[in-house]
Amino acid sequence: MLPAPNRLRERSDFASAIRAPGATRAGSRILVVHANVTDSRAGLPPRVGFVVSKAVGNAVVRNRTKRRLRAAMATQLTGIPDGVDVVVRAQQAASSVTFSELSDALIPLLHKAIGRLEVAR
Repeated sequence: MLPAPNRLRERSDFASAIRAPGATRAGSRILVVHANVTDSRAGLPPRVGFVVSKAVGNAVVRNRTKRRLRAAMATQLTGIPDGVDVVVRAQQAASSVTFSELSDALIPLLHKAIGRLEVAR
């Protein structure tokens, strides 16, 4: 479970992390990672949100996928700079991969999206 200060909850926060002019994205066949940093969140802990649509599977499959993503992301929180919002979107293939494959896909995408942010700023 992610600590409360590290969770994205509001729709507007998700939209800002995905659609803001300075937002970055990195994707694969399993996941898409969106990242955005806003000046108003400088010094605050990073926040993470997950999007798992019905295309991934039924409710049981979607919830299992979200649990796996949360567990994989919890180990990576220390590597995310303060003030960054991250949204991880699961593709349809995410339901059929193992936890280790999910983690192996998440880590490089996360670093790629955050690296692009630092170059842009």
